[in-house]
Amino acid sequence: MKPRGLICVAVMAEKCEKVLEEAVPVAGLADVIEVRIDGLGEPLTPACIAALAKPVLATNRPVWEGGRFAGSEEERIDQLDQALRNGAGYIDIELATAPELRARLLSTARRFGAKVIISSHDFAATPLADQLSGVLGQMIASGADIGKIVTTARSPADTLRILALQQEAMAAAFPLCAFAMGKAGAISRLATLELGGFMTYAALSREQATAPGQIIIHDLHRLLTLLDTSP
Repeated sequence: MKPRGLICVAVMAEKCEKVLEEAVPVAGLADVIEVRIDGLGEPLTPACIAALAKPVLATNRPVWEGGRFAGSEEERIDQLDQALRNGAGYIDIELATAPELRARLLSTARRFGAKVIISSHDFAATPLADQLSGVLGQMIASGADIGKIVTTARSPADTLRILALQQEAMAAAFPLCAFAMGKAGAISRLATLELGGFMTYAALSREQATAPGQIIIHDLHRLLTLLDTSP
């Protein structure tokens, strides 16, 4: 039986010390820890990455894709590049990023044995199935190790559509994170783990969620325990 997908807990804090304070107590519940560089007011250091004792996913989300980073693209990529050199096991780079900048990170990741997640977020809706397939195709062609397609669900049909994309990804042997934000999409964050999704993202607490509809990591584990123990 195929193992379930990974659990990533997302951390947004201004100092590395605070990242450790918040993430270390729940590290045993997570497979990956996402550190949002766009929330940090200082570099993500090798010491911080090592102290987390779990693979670290470095994300530097720009304002134009729902994040906090408002500087130049070159500066944003420099910070991600440095995170790879400092020991991050994964980085996230948006599909909408200039191809030459994505290629630079792919090259650095290969050099340091890290994985690259190419991501796409839709904060307004869930596109039609053919549009989602087109985004998936671009990710596969990009050379990414993993894709991440996150939409906003307004109805159950939206949620079913984004989850169904995982079947297409599996047919292409391409690891994909696929789920929906918002109340209607909350169930997809759990369901994706059992339906072939590569990874889902959980919050430290309701107040510390980094995206709409994120499930608190302790609640996610309780739900998975119920599934694992059901007849």
